[in-house]
Amino acid sequence: MAPSDLRNYLRVAKPGIVLGNLVSVAGGFFLASRGHIDLDLFLAAALGISLVVASGCVFNNVIDRDIDGRMQRTRNRVLVRGLMSPHAALAYGSILGLAGFALLYRATNPLTVCIVLVGFVVYVGLYSLYLKRNSVYGTLVGSLSGAAPPLAGYCAVSNHFDLGALILLLIFSLWQMPHSYAIAIFRLQDYTAAAIPVLPVARGVTAAKKQIVLYVAAFLVAALMLTAGRYTGFNYLAVAGAMGGYWLHMAWSGRKATDDRAWARKLFLFSIVIITALSVMMSVDFNLHPQQQVLLRSFGI
Repeated sequence: MAPSDLRNYLRVAKPGIVLGNLVSVAGGFFLASRGHIDLDLFLAAALGISLVVASGCVFNNVIDRDIDGRMQRTRNRVLVRGLMSPHAALAYGSILGLAGFALLYRATNPLTVCIVLVGFVVYVGLYSLYLKRNSVYGTLVGSLSGAAPPLAGYCAVSNHFDLGALILLLIFSLWQMPHSYAIAIFRLQDYTAAAIPVLPVARGVTAAKKQIVLYVAAFLVAALMLTAGRYTGFNYLAVAGAMGGYWLHMAWSGRKATDDRAWARKLFLFSIVIITALSVMMSVDFNLHPQQQVLLRSFGI
């Protein structure tokens, strides 16, 4: 196989998305581990989830190849340019997915496998095949698939769905909404050309700005719940509060933005920074000190 072919196979798997999800997987895994890290389990869970995420990205490339050709950002993708056949991509995506699920089945637990499977079905089956093209609620439903990797990382360790798992589901699902709406605003022409009924296209940028403020506020509350639920310490709380507050300020400032595209791009870039920072902080600040527990009790938490 020529080096160019290898690069094409790598590109259709969207390595940037895989890497971003790997960071969130680590956040969930180390949060649940609380310092008692099973390295073999982590490597197996991280690799298995990454393979399934890559598989979903390949299937998405196949499904979206028609609309990708109408968008400036995506018109040079491998399948749009005919550098790989859809049949080859489907075979490749299937191999990645089967390998990932087999590894997760062998190394983790049924709950983790189910979470990853649901995330895959939501992303490929519900979102990519239908809702993305037909409903303004596609982003909302698709956000559930974005929360699957960190949730799976957490449950690979805990083997049960507890309050911490629920909070992670809320954090990462809520984060997806302003993140995705910001992309749709600064890529509005692309989404309009492809007739994708995302909120800024279907109901206007002003409506999307209002929703962004609400979702960022809800995300901030959810992020702080990890400390309120005694899953993380005050270092995490400080970072989540400061960065979440700044992100909310950025979202609120969109009401008076004179350049919606520039504002949305900044909001999008900061969304990547904040979710990465929180994933790192929940990995390292996973225990409360006794005096912090006392302080929390004094506030009735």
